[in-house]
Amino acid sequence: MSAAPPAGSGTAESGTDPRARRKPVTILLSLAVFALAVDLLTKHLALAELSDREPVRLLGGAVYLSLTRNSGAAWSLGSDYTFVFPVIAFGVLGWIAWMARTLRSVPWAISLGLVVGGVTGNLLDRIFRAPGWFVGHVVDMISVFDPYGRVFPIFNVADSALVCGVVLAVVLEFTGRQRDGSRLVSDKKLVADEKETGADAGPATDGGAEENVDGGRRERA
Repeated sequence: MSAAPPAGSGTAESGTDPRARRKPVTILLSLAVFALAVDLLTKHLALAELSDREPVRLLGGAVYLSLTRNSGAAWSLGSDYTFVFPVIAFGVLGWIAWMARTLRSVPWAISLGLVVGGVTGNLLDRIFRAPGWFVGHVVDMISVFDPYGRVFPIFNVADSALVCGVVLAVVLEFTGRQRDGSRLVSDKKLVADEKETGADAGPATDGGAEENVDGGRRERA
């Protein structure tokens, strides 16, 4: 039987090791900056090249470049309440900043980075663009299957990053991947794994898994 390592021996669990957090947070911030930069660049080019111009047809009509300014959400929903969107954006960014304190998962870092980049891109439009502070209209320019957004709402790069980030987050949730790098598994899968390895079902904390309040298990990464 080996003795437990003394305190301060340099061994640390992944949940307390600063290095385990540094990489995901770096990925989150880098991806957010990249998405924001691409969004700002494409909006600048759209304003410079598409103003006072008919929509540009691409890919046989599958995609159109059609400049529009949107005061609301998709299909101009909520256009009379533009001031609400910056409040929501600040709330989302604050929540992600709070979640990043325990972030240890690279897939979650990618998801949250895309969300941060997308939210920030449109938030800057709301704050700085016409017609005024915090009621600015978002610059959109990508329309699919129709030049005027009658099939699908006209969108921009920030919208794309935001949607991709949210979809990835949903996938991660459904597959049991947690932001701290662990993974939830069902009791049925845990029992099957124990039978394959020949291990008896022991206490909830044995075998690298711990009991979760929803009746499942949490595997340590």
